[in-house]
Amino acid sequence: MDRTIPAVITGIVLIGVLALMLRGWRARGRRDAALPAGYPLPGVTTAELAATPAFYVATTRRGTPLERLNIRGLGFRARAMLTVTEAGVFLALAGEEVVFIPADAIELLEAATWTIDRVVESDGLLMLGWRLNAPAAETGQLVDSYFRIIDPTERVAVYDAIRTIAADALRPAAHDESES
Repeated sequence: MDRTIPAVITGIVLIGVLALMLRGWRARGRRDAALPAGYPLPGVTTAELAATPAFYVATTRRGTPLERLNIRGLGFRARAMLTVTEAGVFLALAGEEVVFIPADAIELLEAATWTIDRVVESDGLLMLGWRLNAPAAETGQLVDSYFRIIDPTERVAVYDAIRTIAADALRPAAHDESES
């Protein structure tokens, strides 16, 4: 009898926390509803440069790795097949439509160690920075998608393939001699 009241209070608090989490996720879904999940699939098949199973972790706005975007098809962590072709990157998440990121939309590629709800060994994540598909009048919002590729050989192959197709956008910035 003396444990009933604390158990009821704990249950009410847990239900309240879950209700607030659900409310926040739905608000995030409404906020991000207009954001497109990738680009239209290309009409022409191009050569595959690399493909590997991966874990899709999250897509976030550039510079805010702790704020997951709730973009249709990219809102949840999932097993995925990451395929790099001459046209761009194809991301096939389990249970979702294929997301296509063309080579000319890729702006950043680097290793990462953490993002929202995922911390791994040093440089254990692949961060792909790209521009969302936007009308011609807009510039397109910059986002970062994070992937976990377990096999180091496959990680290097995917990294090199993306560097190949997006070489112009991923060119290292020239260092200013006065910065030394």
